[in-house]
Amino acid sequence: MREKVEKKRQGKEIKKNPQQDTALRIPASEHPITLDMIDPDVLFILETLGKAGFSGYLVGGGVRDLYLGKKPKDFDISTNARPGQIRKLFPRSNTIGRRFRLVQVFFDGGKAIEVSTLRSLSEHDLDGPAAVLAPNNTFGTLSEDACRRDLTINSLFYEIENQTIIDYVDGFNDLKNGIIRVVGNPEHRFIHDPVRMMRAIRHAARNNFTIEKQTWKAILQHAEKLNLCPTSRLRDELLKDLYSGSSAAWFHSTIEAGVYTTLLPIYKKPLQKTKSLELLHKIFKTIDRVNNQCVQNGVHRQKDFFLIALMLIPWAEHNYQLYSVFRKGAQLFKFTRIIREELDNTIGRSLNLRRSLRQEVSNLLVNLALLIHTRNGKTTEEKKMSPDNWPNWLRKKSYFQKTLLFYQFYQEATTGEVVVPEQKADRPSEEQEQQKQIPKKGRKKSCVKPEKETTPEPANITVKEDVGQNRRGRVAFAPNTKGGIFGFRKELS
Repeated sequence: MREKVEKKRQGKEIKKNPQQDTALRIPASEHPITLDMIDPDVLFILETLGKAGFSGYLVGGGVRDLYLGKKPKDFDISTNARPGQIRKLFPRSNTIGRRFRLVQVFFDGGKAIEVSTLRSLSEHDLDGPAAVLAPNNTFGTLSEDACRRDLTINSLFYEIENQTIIDYVDGFNDLKNGIIRVVGNPEHRFIHDPVRMMRAIRHAARNNFTIEKQTWKAILQHAEKLNLCPTSRLRDELLKDLYSGSSAAWFHSTIEAGVYTTLLPIYKKPLQKTKSLELLHKIFKTIDRVNNQCVQNGVHRQKDFFLIALMLIPWAEHNYQLYSVFRKGAQLFKFTRIIREELDNTIGRSLNLRRSLRQEVSNLLVNLALLIHTRNGKTTEEKKMSPDNWPNWLRKKSYFQKTLLFYQFYQEATTGEVVVPEQKADRPSEEQEQQKQIPKKGRKKSCVKPEKETTPEPANITVKEDVGQNRRGRVAFAPNTKGGIFGFRKELS
């Protein structure tokens, strides 16, 4: 019996004829999801589809997160209606997508909800030839759509009429038991789309789940196939993990699986040293703590280049001894060009990092060395003073504030000095952020024109104002944040 269950879970029975599979239906009394937990606009779409004679389901990560008691970042809907039929039901909508067309339905405030037509099993996916990301544009049934998804916990459907969870792949039990399992045969699924390996590790890290044995074995065997994926996809998936709030757990798993050095081959030699490995783990823990606190306090998190630069601190020390060897002026800053060229020829290509980002990373890594050597030149008593105790010539530099925050992250990782993000900040609402990404024709004419987009600076550390300091030497306070510097709180003496 156990062998039969495992055989089914590995996809050998699912592949035969998915439409004959019997779905497990979990009634409302046996799960925690209720209608009042679902966004009203999502309910409106589902009700509209039902009244028009179509079936509509909440699907994927929304069902998973609601079951786990989390607030979903996005609600996705699947239906048996075709894209053209969906557009007729929702005039304020837009069709997007290349490999498979789906519809964005727009609401007031710039909110957009994606509605997709149920998809079929790809002839090039479960049973087909070993091709990466073969095209798939065919519509299918509910069971086929479930079987083509990546993980069992992401393959659940929720219908509002009876408030029932529909399960074709035993994902409900995996969700209850905290197991990450690939739908179908793990080796086949990873060969056709290696990015699924990153998703499996991500969901295990975020939810403290265990990766099922066969899935983990396939990750170990096929980690190198990530190099076959488009570089932009790898970059985007990596950034999702850095901002997830669980990057330390993610880092631990990717090191074990060999995924980390596949994504960042420049770390193959540095991570052979225990010191580099330990520092990198502490950096990820610092990133998680600050990111989680920023989300809790409603403060902007750091930019992409900032987090990537943090990841590269142990690499810069291992290759160039930037922080352990004292260098002056031009002798130090020549490493900006050296590091930039190294990034251009390595992860700049493998992760498709834009040129401005690579330059920002190089500047931060070198300027961090300047702050470290400057602080190390002070007496013990001076080091115990406030973070503002820096030479005037350094405080006047345009890069000082940004590098000071970077230094504070480094200090927390190495000494435990905590970065203190602001408790509250003025920032655009979620609706305003979504509005920026919506095509003009999808916006309601009566909507207020969004303000000019500005990129927020990273969450700042606690700083004090020097009373009586002239304007030229003063730090630039953010105009919309009372007493704050780049979105960070200021402590008055």
